[in-house]
Amino acid sequence: MAPLVHHALSQTNWEVKVCVTGQHREMLDQVLDFFAISPDFDLNLMRPNQNLYSLTADIITSLKPVLEEFNPDYVYVHGDTTTSTAAGIAAFYSGAKVCHVEAGLRTFNRQYPFPEEFNRTLTGKIADYHFAPTPTSAANLKRENTAESAICITGNTVIDALFKGLEIVEQPNYSNPEIEQLKGLLDPQKRLILITGHRRENHGDGLEAICKSLSQIASANADVELIYPVHLNPNVKGPVNEYLQGISNIHLVDPLAYPAFIWLMKRSHIIITDSGGIQEEAPSLGKPVLVTRTTTERPEAVEAGTVLLVGTDVELIVAETQKLLDDPQQYEKLSQLHNPYGDGKACERIVSFMNQIQHGT
Repeated sequence: MAPLVHHALSQTNWEVKVCVTGQHREMLDQVLDFFAISPDFDLNLMRPNQNLYSLTADIITSLKPVLEEFNPDYVYVHGDTTTSTAAGIAAFYSGAKVCHVEAGLRTFNRQYPFPEEFNRTLTGKIADYHFAPTPTSAANLKRENTAESAICITGNTVIDALFKGLEIVEQPNYSNPEIEQLKGLLDPQKRLILITGHRRENHGDGLEAICKSLSQIASANADVELIYPVHLNPNVKGPVNEYLQGISNIHLVDPLAYPAFIWLMKRSHIIITDSGGIQEEAPSLGKPVLVTRTTTERPEAVEAGTVLLVGTDVELIVAETQKLLDDPQQYEKLSQLHNPYGDGKACERIVSFMNQIQHGT
């Protein structure tokens, strides 16, 4: 949402305020700082051992005075978080129009991913305007009887943010301690595999299988390094440390701030992930992606061939990774395909669409 905030603030006919709930506090703060955004309202709702019940209720009730004070005509929410759905409900109660950015993504299985699939589907029912990143996501909305006039295909704002972020970190005078630490840790002569994994549906047996496959990949490729920024959830840290700690060419590091992570993505040769956003970002950088899930709400990347679904099958993960390491033609094929998720101009399209709505055109 960061590039959209800046595009919105540049509109002379818009009065814009930013509200954050504080969900994912650590990640949020460093992104706000990196993109130079100062929230007008910070609900700071995260608590130890918080659950979906209390978080949902807290967001709705805490937004009531904010909405009453500012009285917005439009409230923009993003994606599939509990923040987005609860904020959409609160905005609807206030009488504001709800604008859903990254709308229409579906796996058609409410339990996978949980609770994100339910969140984005419910937000789609609340929203008045839907900014779909691709024609496929727009078609999903139309099948759910969303009016075509309320849908705008934009590309994904995550690509806008990625391009802007890389523009910042690649400036000669840019200094970042995390990036400097990574440069000291990694061998520039070796190919790098970046791993991320945190999805609830992979906790337990699935994550253990992923870790076993990473161990095999590392063992078979001494000339390759693997780096895994490990999510703080004990369900992730436990098995990752158990299976991967102490392997010489696997680096387990703490979660990285956004600037260091996008630098690391660009530095990588292959990415293995269960993240949705990375499936969209990596093709813009020419990075093949192996997705450790059996289904994805981003089928466009699978159809375009920029990502491969490998699930949590050890043999499949190892085989497809080895193929990308050993077969230059296969690597070239995946790394040069068109990114179906946008060209970095999604925010321009959103602002243009809303200006047309406001002018009744």
